[in-house]
Amino acid sequence: MNKQPANQVITTTNLRRSYQMGSEVIHALSGVNLSIERGEYVAIMGPSGSGKSTLMNMIGCLDTPDEGTYWLNGRAVTNLADRQLAQVRNEEIGFVFQTFNLLQRATALHNVELPLIYAGLSKAERIRRASDALVKVGLEDRMTHRPSELSGGQRQRVAIARALVTNPSILLADEPTGNLDSVTAREIMDLISELHKGGNTIILVTHDANVADHADRIVQLLDGGIESDIKTRKH
Repeated sequence: MNKQPANQVITTTNLRRSYQMGSEVIHALSGVNLSIERGEYVAIMGPSGSGKSTLMNMIGCLDTPDEGTYWLNGRAVTNLADRQLAQVRNEEIGFVFQTFNLLQRATALHNVELPLIYAGLSKAERIRRASDALVKVGLEDRMTHRPSELSGGQRQRVAIARALVTNPSILLADEPTGNLDSVTAREIMDLISELHKGGNTIILVTHDANVADHADRIVQLLDGGIESDIKTRKH
């Protein structure tokens, strides 16, 4: 394929990835073909060892395949150098992790501002965009608070604001409610649903069926391949 279809933000063809574990070869991905359109909300599920973490690392440009091709927002990223992959990650992908990954000594505002520092924006523009992102996730009154002064749900909101601040092509969330109680988890999933309604492309990696139910499409992995790919709602 020399060009990605215009309506697709992610296109993978025959992605394969193996790892050497002692004398054993683990086939983590065994030829994955996946297309995700702009504005979709997709959950990737599967049991431990199914390949979902490896696929997430591929989609997030944190790892590269042994074989196959990966297009992200019109760009073939499969054979990019590490520095180019880092640039793609910063510009195209907003990451939300289970463990929040916030700087403990920095304020919410500065945590959200960080990706914009790497992007080389002026201080005034960084503060404006970071403030807007925190307002979007309902934390306008917590901008000067440090993570230790915030609840788990608020810390995850800061992480979501940080993921959104570069206006990425996709929001990639890995078990975003894994460290939260059930009430806070529902609040975070409602927020992610609102972001999707606002036009964001969401890819959610989870083992939790209740979390996956928020998505419009569920891709189930098994033994390194796609077992099922089901749209859960009519559009």
